[in-house]
Amino acid sequence: MSRTKKITVCGMLLALCVLAGALKIPINSYVEIRFSFLSIAIAGYLFGPLYGGIVGALSDILGFIVKPTGAFFPGFTIAQAVTGVLYGLILHPKKQGNELFPAVSFPRIILAQLLVMLTVSMFLNTINLSILYGEGFIPIFISRLARTIVMFPINLVLLSAVLKPVSITGRKILREGAQ
Repeated sequence: MSRTKKITVCGMLLALCVLAGALKIPINSYVEIRFSFLSIAIAGYLFGPLYGGIVGALSDILGFIVKPTGAFFPGFTIAQAVTGVLYGLILHPKKQGNELFPAVSFPRIILAQLLVMLTVSMFLNTINLSILYGEGFIPIFISRLARTIVMFPINLVLLSAVLKPVSITGRKILREGAQ
């Protein structure tokens, strides 16, 4: 796929991410289902860690511009970039024989989601909130632990449901482009 096509698709994923960032389904005061991570995961899956990281970082910046929810804090931009990089490192397929775009496996989806939740949600975002609000790391960590445990299977189902069709479509697009 040409660089222009990659940038175009990433631009569309970025727009979708910013739009999805405004949508959320509140479960209770601590847990809400968000969909913006899906676009970042798709960018990482399709184009690798570099494009995933760029889409993640830009989604945070543009999301703040479109719908600010407080002061801008660059730590969250870094966390979103790390999210895209992790998805890209784990989910981006390696060429296997004649297969241009192997299907994404469920164990890789689990690993990617687990690493993102531990690294970004539990560690980086907890540090960011601790710095931003001047509170201790441990109390924030404990309060976020229950939320992360509840959200892990929900995000896993959402990610699996989205990446399976994307992998099929990605294979078709790459096969047509190779001919």
